[in-house]
Amino acid sequence: MLDQKTLDRLWNFEDPEQSEQRFRDAMADQKYDADEKAELATQLGRAIGLQGRFEEADALLDSIDGEDEPTIGVRILLERGRVLNSSGHAAMAVPLFEQAAELGDHLGEEFLAVDALHMLAMADSAHAETWTRSALEYASTAHDAFARRWMVALHNNLGWTLHGAGRLTEALVEFQLAEQWAERVGTPAQQQYAREAIDECEQALAGG
Repeated sequence: MLDQKTLDRLWNFEDPEQSEQRFRDAMADQKYDADEKAELATQLGRAIGLQGRFEEADALLDSIDGEDEPTIGVRILLERGRVLNSSGHAAMAVPLFEQAAELGDHLGEEFLAVDALHMLAMADSAHAETWTRSALEYASTAHDAFARRWMVALHNNLGWTLHGAGRLTEALVEFQLAEQWAERVGTPAQQQYAREAIDECEQALAGG
């Protein structure tokens, strides 16, 4: 199977059209075997879904055979859930993300398990804080370095959840933790948005 670093190099989340073409090109590359191409296809489905072509994304995900490779099955669950969530069917996405989190954990696919928990916080917004705290607990003890990188986004997400609820002091703590994790394992962009969140929260606390 492909490691997350390989997939991340193909992704440009700011440009899903470019990502779509990259995944199409990769799937045509003979260096990847059938299972790897199936895994690439799940990401192609995600790129298509990000462009709002939900039916096309769903049809592609339907066509992927994930029965013999459980990791592909987790990715199919995740991407089906994302398509449902993005197309306005969040409640239908929740059980798919729950299955993905459980199966990912069972397989030791820590990055995917955390991804599923983070998506549950989005799809099940009434329990966003609970799901995000579960994801943080899981990611903080992960052996996989890529899974630990989730700590930046998760603390940031929880910070904004608390900020939106008017719990500004608690939110500031989460933003500060996001910055600490960004300095340890994150990217320069993550460090920047963590600092910006701290500044905005401090201004809100000061009544600005």
